[in-house]
This record gives sequence, C-alpha cells and structure tokens, in this order.
Amino acid sequence: MTRLSSAVRGLVTAFAALLAVTAATVPARAATEPQAPPDFVALRTVDATIMQEMRYLTPHNFVGKRIDGYLQPLCILTRPAAEALHEAQQKLLREGYTLKVYDCYRPQRAVDHFVRWAKDLDDQAMKGEFYPNVDKTRLFEDGYIAERSGHSRGSTMDLTLVKLPAKPTRPYAPGEPLVPCYAPKGQRFPDNSVDMGTGYDCFDTLSHTVDPRIQCEQRANRLRLKSTLEGLGFVNLAEEWWHYTYKPETFPDTYFDFPVSAKSLADSD
Repeated sequence: MTRLSSAVRGLVTAFAALLAVTAATVPARAATEPQAPPDFVALRTVDATIMQEMRYLTPHNFVGKRIDGYLQPLCILTRPAAEALHEAQQKLLREGYTLKVYDCYRPQRAVDHFVRWAKDLDDQAMKGEFYPNVDKTRLFEDGYIAERSGHSRGSTMDLTLVKLPAKPTRPYAPGEPLVPCYAPKGQRFPDNSVDMGTGYDCFDTLSHTVDPRIQCEQRANRLRLKSTLEGLGFVNLAEEWWHYTYKPETFPDTYFDFPVSAKSLADSD
C-alpha cells in the first residue's frame, strides 16, 4: 500500500505540474494582438502623395516619449475617410499644396497612455513647448485630455498643409531647448507646414480654429484647410485647427485597440 500510495502521489504531482504548465500557456495565446476590421486601410494604399509625419511614434509630442500602440510610422483610417482625404489631396495639389498627417487612427492603449501621463503631475518635461500656459492639473477639466478619443474609431485625423515643393525637416533631439508652440514660426520647432499660428498639439486657446487673434496669412491657411475638408464631408473640432473627422463615421460607437502596424491590417499580406 505504501508503494501504491507513493505512485498515486507521484501521478497527482505530475498532473498538477501539467495543469500549471497548461495554465501558463493560455495567457500567451490570449495575448495575441487584435486585428483591424477589413474596413480599415493604410492611407498610403489609397493616396501615396499625402505626407505622413506620425508624431506619436517619436518623442516629439507632449508626453516626450513614443506612445503605446504606435509600432510603425503609418496612417491607418477607415476606407471612406481615406478616400475622402484622397479627394481633398487632389484638389490641393492643383493649388500647389499637399496634406500632411500627424496622427490618424489611435489605439485605446495610446489614449490610456495619455491619461496616465496627465495624472502624473511630476512629469512636465515637454511643458515648455506644448502647454506653457496651462497648469497640468487642468488638462482634463479644460478638455485637452480625455479617456476616450474619436481617433480610436478610425475616421478622425490630425493634419496640416505643406506648400509645394515640400522642404525637408530635421528630427527632434530629446533634451533640446523647448520653444512655446505659439511662438512665431521662425522661432518654434521647425515644421515644413504652412504657418497655422501655432504648432501641432499646442494646448492653448490660440489653437482654436477661428480664434480672433489669428489673422492674415495664418487665418487664411487655417480656412483653406477647413473649407477644403468641410466641402468633402469632414467636420472640424473647433478647439483644434488640425483635428478633422469624416462623417458619417464607419464605426461611430466603437473604440478599437489594435496597434498602429501593417500587421494589424487585413491586407497586410
């Protein structure tokens, strides 16, 4: 009986170990990344002439680090939004301009990264450029940061205009001196876009699309972008001259979390 009990105990121990190994492998299988629905496309497959400067893959943003979920410098949009943007590009090319996108589809994990950063009041590394006049304690209250973003639905993009021929721009060097995003164009961080009065992602009321303090060439540039896009079904967020959503949205109530990567797309093969 002693030998039999020992054998039984051995079998039980082995079976328990097998269960532990099996359980440990389940999360690994479940952790595979979500895929985009077939309605999503890479913008470059619809219009390769639109410039892409995907800021959240780089440290040149208000957080100062690459944002979670951005794996490649790729603009992903729902197909209707991408095709409408192509129409806008065709019109602007005839006028001597090109569109340049800074951000397109944004995974929920990136929005969560923004929220964590906003709650960390000690991290103000990029304040000097992106929010020099805004107390970080007010980012949620003033609407600069939220727990959900229309970008995660796939039909919203941040973009600007570039006069052709486009000039090259230098990369941001982490740690370099910061200049306020509302400084004169020749003083703030160089961008080959036309002068919109502020840089991209400038947390300031001067970024409001029709702020009365923005006049002359800067106002004309904002209105050129606005009139071109609105004529094709895009709607501007009044607080951000760069933010547009194509309507009707393909996914008006769904917030996706697949990574910004070619592998996320159905046509990636």
